[in-house]
Amino acid sequence: MSRYELRFSGAGGQGLITAGIIMAKAASIYEGKQAVQSQSYGPEARGGSSKSEVIISEEPIDYPKVTHCDALLAMTQEACNKYIHDLREGGILLVDSDLVKTLPTGNFRKVSFAIINTARVDVGREIVANIVALGAMVALTGAVSRESAEKAVLSSVPEAFIELNRKAFNMGFDKAMEASETQQDL
Repeated sequence: MSRYELRFSGAGGQGLITAGIIMAKAASIYEGKQAVQSQSYGPEARGGSSKSEVIISEEPIDYPKVTHCDALLAMTQEACNKYIHDLREGGILLVDSDLVKTLPTGNFRKVSFAIINTARVDVGREIVANIVALGAMVALTGAVSRESAEKAVLSSVPEAFIELNRKAFNMGFDKAMEASETQQDL
């Protein structure tokens, strides 16, 4: 695909804007593609709704908002309900299975795993759930390569947290691949 429209959505404080910025950085800096990232969040600093949109293209991007979402990450039920109507037919819906209990019906691929719990238990720090989710989005979409995304992650975090974020990214990538293989008919 020469153009990808991605949306990272959930609650404020989940790091979704950062995840979108890193995805755009991977595309533009490490792969030489055109990329634009935009964001929106509620009036609450933490807990209100939040979304980060990323468009990646081989061609110039003339409108910076997602209009036909190819992949939607929903970290809350509210975000899933609010943004599912923008997901194109055949697109990808990735949800945190602990927070999104009711999956919508439609002609799109559904992938679900416990993103925040993976960060907390398997990686050791809940604060990197956004990087787990980013790894999963990279795995599921192929919008950027695993290598470019990992470089973007590692160049975006303080040196003391490089290994933690590397582990989170790779854990998300691997968990999404596993979940995708076992959830063909969700």
